[in-house]
Amino acid sequence: MAAKQKRKLEDLSVDEFLVSGFDSPDEDESEEETPKQKKKKKAEPPTNEKKGKASEHKEQLSRLKNKDPEFYKFLEENDQSLLNFDDTDSSEEEEDGNKYHKLPAELEEAISEEDDEEEHTASKKTKKAVESIKVTDKMIEEWRAALRKDPTPRLFREVTQAFKAAVATTKGEGVGQCRYKVADSSVFNALILLCIREIHLALQKLLNVKPNKDQNKLVLPSSSPRWQRNLNDIKMYLGGVVQLLSCLTETTVITAVLKHVNQLVPYYLCLPKQCRHLLKQLLKQWSTGEETGRVLSFLALNKICRHKQEAYLNIILKQMYISYVQNCKFTSPNALPMINFMQRTLTEMYALDTHVSYQQAFIYIRQLAIHLRNAMTMKKKETHQAVYNWQFIHCLYLWCRVLSTLYPSDVLQPLIYPLCQVILGTIKLKSIIRMYCFRIHCLHALLDIGSNIVGLNPTGNFLLDTKIIQQVDFNKKPGRMSKKPINFAVILKLNKVNLMEKAYKDGLIDQLYDLMLEYFHTQAYSIGFPELALPTIVQLKAFLKECKVANYSKPMRQLLEKIQENSSYITGRRQKAAFGVADSAAVAAWEKQTQQEGTPLTRYYSQWKKLREKEIQLEISGKERKMEDLDLPEIKRRKIQERKAEDKEEFKGLFQSDSDSDDSDTGLKIKSKKSNQESDEDEDLSDGSDEEGSEEEDSADDDDDEEDEEASTAPQPLSSAALIKLAEGEEDVVEDLQLSDED
Repeated sequence: MAAKQKRKLEDLSVDEFLVSGFDSPDEDESEEETPKQKKKKKAEPPTNEKKGKASEHKEQLSRLKNKDPEFYKFLEENDQSLLNFDDTDSSEEEEDGNKYHKLPAELEEAISEEDDEEEHTASKKTKKAVESIKVTDKMIEEWRAALRKDPTPRLFREVTQAFKAAVATTKGEGVGQCRYKVADSSVFNALILLCIREIHLALQKLLNVKPNKDQNKLVLPSSSPRWQRNLNDIKMYLGGVVQLLSCLTETTVITAVLKHVNQLVPYYLCLPKQCRHLLKQLLKQWSTGEETGRVLSFLALNKICRHKQEAYLNIILKQMYISYVQNCKFTSPNALPMINFMQRTLTEMYALDTHVSYQQAFIYIRQLAIHLRNAMTMKKKETHQAVYNWQFIHCLYLWCRVLSTLYPSDVLQPLIYPLCQVILGTIKLKSIIRMYCFRIHCLHALLDIGSNIVGLNPTGNFLLDTKIIQQVDFNKKPGRMSKKPINFAVILKLNKVNLMEKAYKDGLIDQLYDLMLEYFHTQAYSIGFPELALPTIVQLKAFLKECKVANYSKPMRQLLEKIQENSSYITGRRQKAAFGVADSAAVAAWEKQTQQEGTPLTRYYSQWKKLREKEIQLEISGKERKMEDLDLPEIKRRKIQERKAEDKEEFKGLFQSDSDSDDSDTGLKIKSKKSNQESDEDEDLSDGSDEEGSEEEDSADDDDDEEDEEASTAPQPLSSAALIKLAEGEEDVVEDLQLSDED
């Protein structure tokens, strides 16, 4: 038996059979190798190992053909590829192929990876560019008709792809990545107009979304069963609208797109990512856009916050407040309407949720208090500048408006007292004359918050405590005249030159008059008005005794009369009351009835307010008052040529002239007063005579003595000169003052 026996043929698999030898089992068992034969085999190099695997396998198959022709025939019929293969390889090639590298017959050019990538992308772009379809006006008309008739998902996808290509052109991006191509400006405008007008209604039909009868409840399109099928196209379209809005500069186009955005707000609410991108553009338009764009942006922001308060309200309020502070850094007559609009809209947003508003108001009012505390303790220029600026003032205005508008509110009411303390501390920070404008702004802020809040009366005391009337000397003549009045609404600090101008005192009187009138108007129906107005009455009487300038004393005297009239009216009504002071319910009912009936001061204030609003509108618009608005009487004047012809006919007989022509010159001898000597001077009394010379001659003629008149050789020209003066000079004045019969 051999040391190792081979397995029988029937026990081998096909693969083992092909790899193993082809000796029969009898031969394997009978034949045994002697030790001498083994040594010879070890000494001789194996011939099979030198051959390649392919050639060795070929020999095995040839032996298989001789030993088992039936199996070989079976292989020929079922698997020819197993028998027909290339046997050109050798063992040396296989052994040396992994060790040594064979040079190719021809060398290829070296190409970098970057060049390869560029060629690859360029080939893709050119391929897609060839495939892109150019949008035409005819295609847009077909899309419009189809969208109106029966919109389908495929049609909506085509319009969305075309819209994407149009938006890509606004940023200079290539349209090769898009299915469509928009190359003409007219086609671009028509496509944008198509989307703005038709897409919203088409989406409603496509998703079968029906609007809710209750406008406060919003139907989200994500509730439609067709939402998932069109989701990718809707995302693409909403993203394109935001991208288009960020690239536009024309006001009319921005307005149209913002109107479309207001229609698409329910779709943005279903997609948080697209909604966040939209909010950035809406906040930008709200803070820096034109008037119509600001309003439309605010409507969209308000709509989003009303239906998704938990997700967006806190973030939007913070961003709106930051934008408001950034836009209030500088104030001008043109910027005031924008600042007032931002204050009103912010107040509307804070009214949506008072709890969120309280958190933010507490933080920002505390921030103002910290700036004030640093200015009061450190007393440095930097800390004072943190308070004396427009941003600080407009923040005070904003929070006064918010708290007074949302009053009564149990949530926000605790913030009223700290805000008033911040304003009062700001007023006391500096009391120099140059800062009176800043203090007047603080008083206006106090007046805003005190006019709507019952029981709050901080303004009246500080109108007296400022003592502006006593510190400014209104009797002193101004050092210089100014061309334009000072607009206190856009000024915080005055310089020394402004303090010397007459316009400063005029504007200061107007501001004090306005503040006192507005304050007493808010308290005109109060049962304690006589006691409340007594200190102001005393102060105004003292001012009228000292002030000798009628322009300053006249408005203050008028204000004093109105306050005294209202005080006597309240006193008369109060004497008829049958309840006591402690009965608060009866007092409130009495004040309400008095307010409904009206008082002398409230009636006067209503008339004054109308005129004041017109003046403010003129100041904001920058227009000057026209002469037509003054309703002056019409003056009819005759033409100069007709008047001269009548004068010649009327005074023709007074002149003695040898010439028949009316244009001949007449020599007149006039005695001069300065030389006290008689001198004959030839005076030209033609129609173009100088007025100054005639005035000197008239004054000289009036002062001459009777002796000089008797000594004069030609007394007649003197009387004629006076008549000519009357005809040419004084008659003009009479005609100017003569009114028409209609007037």
